[in-house]
Amino acid sequence: MSIQPPLRHLLSLQDLPRPALETLLNDADRIASGPSRNSSLRERHVGRSVVNLFFEASTRTRSSFQIAAQRIGADVLNFDVAQSSARKGETLLDTFLNLQAMGCELFVVRVAEQDVLQTLADASRPGVGLVNAGDGRANHPTQGLLDMLTIRQHKGRDFSALRVLLVGDILHSRVARSDLHALRTLGTGEIRVCGPQALLPGDATLDGCHVFDRLDAAIEGVDVVMMLRLQRERMEEGLIGSLDDYHRDYGLGAARLRRASPEAIVTHPGPMNRGVEISDEVADGPQSVILQQVANGVAVRMAVLDHVLSVT
Repeated sequence: MSIQPPLRHLLSLQDLPRPALETLLNDADRIASGPSRNSSLRERHVGRSVVNLFFEASTRTRSSFQIAAQRIGADVLNFDVAQSSARKGETLLDTFLNLQAMGCELFVVRVAEQDVLQTLADASRPGVGLVNAGDGRANHPTQGLLDMLTIRQHKGRDFSALRVLLVGDILHSRVARSDLHALRTLGTGEIRVCGPQALLPGDATLDGCHVFDRLDAAIEGVDVVMMLRLQRERMEEGLIGSLDDYHRDYGLGAARLRRASPEAIVTHPGPMNRGVEISDEVADGPQSVILQQVANGVAVRMAVLDHVLSVT
């Protein structure tokens, strides 16, 4: 099914209509259901060009975008910032404009700054698309989509009866913001958040959420526990105490998980700080769907790239 209006760029989930979001999830679910159903995609975009333009480190996101592009037949250029003219002072916009001039058609971009993606989109020629692979604290739309797909696969398509809990460093998390946009769009019954006061945003990010300061209370009876990485690289000093104290108050271990619904699932966007926000026994335990999230990342990114390339 096509998306209306056509999906030329995917910069955020905030204003993505529910039918468009569900179309992407449905397509990704079909892709994830088995390689035998995906053979037609391998010839779909032969000769098209996808550039992974990453100005921040990445393992899962960059690798899965590369695999996704190759599985729909596209040629992939993995831009190496360390060997580029960015080291000589060239701006991101000039880098983008030069690669666009070479005929590159779709850019997957990760940057530390917010609002840069819109600047690139405004400068893009007709026939050139952009996908946000993470910008500052603001957005990570494909992570939000793969998280929703993973929840759907375990809990069904009706989110209205679900109780979903996000735990940890929401202030610095673009994943949390994209997850919250998607959870609201899908009509989630109850959205709970829990974390240290210093790591909870004071703006409209948490509108409509039930906010807790104690994890033992927040986790009672929930269906989905979404753990977030403690993003120390984005923090100012003094926002939290010791890592041991953080794990004691906000870390997820087996005993604490037993307060959730017996069928609750546990997600984490990675990379995990084991022993800080999550214990080994939970990360590797039967309720963890973390590796399924990683697998779903390829399917989601295939679906997104396919839609964007189809209109560029």
